[in-house]
Amino acid sequence: MRLENILALTHGELISSPYVSNFNNIVFEARAVKRGDLFVAYDENAIDEAVFNGAYGIIFNKPTQISDTEIAWIKVQDLDEALKRLLRFKLIDKNITVYESNEIVLKLALQVVTETNFLALDGDIKSIYRLLENIQDGGVVLFSPKLTSADIFTKIKSLPTNITEPIEVIEQTLFESSFIYDNIFYERQLISPFFIPYLEQLLHLFKALKINFRLRKFTPIGHFEAVFTNKNFEIKEFGTSDKVLIFEKSESFIESEIEYLHKQAYWAKILYILPESNFQMLNQEFIETYNIVTYKNKNEIRNILKQHNFHFALIIGAGKSILSQTINLNAQSTLFDFA
Repeated sequence: MRLENILALTHGELISSPYVSNFNNIVFEARAVKRGDLFVAYDENAIDEAVFNGAYGIIFNKPTQISDTEIAWIKVQDLDEALKRLLRFKLIDKNITVYESNEIVLKLALQVVTETNFLALDGDIKSIYRLLENIQDGGVVLFSPKLTSADIFTKIKSLPTNITEPIEVIEQTLFESSFIYDNIFYERQLISPFFIPYLEQLLHLFKALKINFRLRKFTPIGHFEAVFTNKNFEIKEFGTSDKVLIFEKSESFIESEIEYLHKQAYWAKILYILPESNFQMLNQEFIETYNIVTYKNKNEIRNILKQHNFHFALIIGAGKSILSQTINLNAQSTLFDFA
């Protein structure tokens, strides 16, 4: 890539008067730099090593001493934004198809084994760049605007909605499912029935695009995550207690998760704990229907739990890190018999 293109795309300021005008590759790790590369200095302490290894240019955003005036020193306001613009330019000539989804569909996609021409994007901009820099023509990309900036892409499609082959749920608990899809039986998968409609969207995309896939053992995806505890809120193994905390960091699924619990666990005492900001977004009828408690600070959550009697507590806007202990959530035993 030419120097003038780099400057235009990153809105960078050229500090030196370099002899170089072209770069081979964009690199983030100094030890991986080869002669002719452009080094993005996320670690400013590694700049000297990058120069020693043959970098023709340095993109930086912090005060830096110019050690070699023959190479390009490019100062930008924000490294992530600069890298995002460079990636967008790199993808313009790629013949790829990009689909957007919500966070749940994306996280489920990360747990499915697929062909190499399908990429589910997750991680920081450096991780995204590494995934996409060598994507082949004809590749398919799935991303969530909640997790990855949509500005990276020029054309984005929505997931197809005309699902022709639904998942057939055979048995279920609140947090496990046995189901049939494409004539294959998946027994006691650690995936809540709440996620099944999202999994259907994903599998329908694979079918529509004729992408081969294989479902493997599901693990928690960071949404609607069940943590079993005792009365002292000490974490127990999955399925071994009658008190369950359900954590959801995203506000996007508040109403759907509340309605799911209300319908599927009608026999249980359920507590819904929301940040005050999210509570104000709900309509009055919804508020009056459910047992909702609010908090201003995450430190209040444990006290709220102690003050209420419940079987399930859905906690919005926080993760299980509010509890001091850890747990292996991959155990398959369950308190709730299949119905």
